[in-house]
Amino acid sequence: MDQLPIFVNVRGRKVILVGEGDAADAKRRLIERAGGISVDADDKEAVLAFVAVEDEIEALAGAAELKARGLLVNVVDRPEHCDFTTPALVDRAPVLVAIGTGGASAGMAKAIRQRIETLLPENLGMLAKSVSNARDAIRAQWPQAADRRRALDQAFAAGGSLDPFKSHSASAIDTWLDTGDADQPSRLVEISLLSGNADDLTLLTARLLGEADHIFHDAHVPAAILNRARADAVRHEGAPQAPVPEGLVLYLRLLESG
Repeated sequence: MDQLPIFVNVRGRKVILVGEGDAADAKRRLIERAGGISVDADDKEAVLAFVAVEDEIEALAGAAELKARGLLVNVVDRPEHCDFTTPALVDRAPVLVAIGTGGASAGMAKAIRQRIETLLPENLGMLAKSVSNARDAIRAQWPQAADRRRALDQAFAAGGSLDPFKSHSASAIDTWLDTGDADQPSRLVEISLLSGNADDLTLLTARLLGEADHIFHDAHVPAAILNRARADAVRHEGAPQAPVPEGLVLYLRLLESG
């Protein structure tokens, strides 16, 4: 990963925008769409800056001055001089899907965004807000954090009660809380990997990596595969020993090649 992907809250805050023309107008719309306030380079309260100037010497000089003030700066169409880049967005507020290429190709990011747009229902944001509003009820039903996470993982899984890739009514969260998905017992799943290439993972293995609470693995399982797991999953090098931890436990073995 070459960049740290973060979402920055600029609502009600000032963002410097230097430049005129189509590129500057596009950045101004982006700032205002996020609730930010576009200001000029003299403003001392700004938290970020965009430089959308066609002349390269002028653009880099302006960026250097802003960086010297401690601001993170995006220099439009010059990714090698950017402290941050702006991704292509799929907006189902409050759900945002950001596609970045590190400035390599805005066209590629756009093509990926258009594909994802067709996969996500328009009312996904409503579902997310319903889950947020039901946070207290969810905590009451599953007081333990691990149980709560497993219940939500199960609900959000493909075909689950709250599958985010399906359209839901406003009452979906209440129906789920009333009926619930069948509790998934703790289990150990052993996976024999035929390849050390993360692109060769089956859909099932990729899904299990995203859900597992504990991951046991042989020493030679590549980091590229382990990085597909949840960031908070506990990793253990070696085979699992009794007693096996509670929850979903994976044991990854990389088979020897011929």
